[in-house]
Amino acid sequence: MGLESPAATAIGLLGGSFDPVHIGHLQLARDALKQLPLEHVRLIPAAQPWQKGPITAAEHRAKMVQLAIGADPQLVLDMHEIARGGITYTIDTLRELRVAEPARPLVLIMGSDQFARLDSWRDWQKIIETAHIAVAQRAGCSPSLPPELRAVVEARQGQIASVLSRAGGTIVEFTMTPTDVSATEVRRLLPQPRSTERSQRLSAMVPGPVLDYIDSHQLYRD
Repeated sequence: MGLESPAATAIGLLGGSFDPVHIGHLQLARDALKQLPLEHVRLIPAAQPWQKGPITAAEHRAKMVQLAIGADPQLVLDMHEIARGGITYTIDTLRELRVAEPARPLVLIMGSDQFARLDSWRDWQKIIETAHIAVAQRAGCSPSLPPELRAVVEARQGQIASVLSRAGGTIVEFTMTPTDVSATEVRRLLPQPRSTERSQRLSAMVPGPVLDYIDSHQLYRD
């Protein structure tokens, strides 16, 4: 998917269940915006991730993402996967987006641990052909890659600036600011009795408007 001339900016794509969205997601998006030539990052909540069981209703997860990004013009809620419904596969979303943006560079953002499992995704090699992959590297986190995926990285790894010269097909790396947060810990803490320690920890991991929404809708109580 070559471009006749370099694009001015690319579009970043950050998918996930966002169950719930937390500061780690926001930090990943903002680090990508700072280090990659992106116009904006689209946060794309999955309808039903193929790797996971039951999750919180899509309308709640989408609303929490919208509250988390607030008025930031460079972070955008994208409803493609929720609107499509059913089991979510990244390749289907990329193909839909590619119809709307046939020549624009698309950059799929993911953490290094997630990237290390990319070869288990549906049509994973087509994913790399359809979009660029930007892998966030965290200090002390360097998962080993399966041989086939490692060979693809060696063949397709490039410099960050190169994502503007083609619509897709390059793997680049950027640095993620360390964050001490996980959705699993957030969901573990939310049903617990209120305490100062619980409140402080949750406030450090989840944006205030999202916590207020969770509380008002009594989410994650089980």
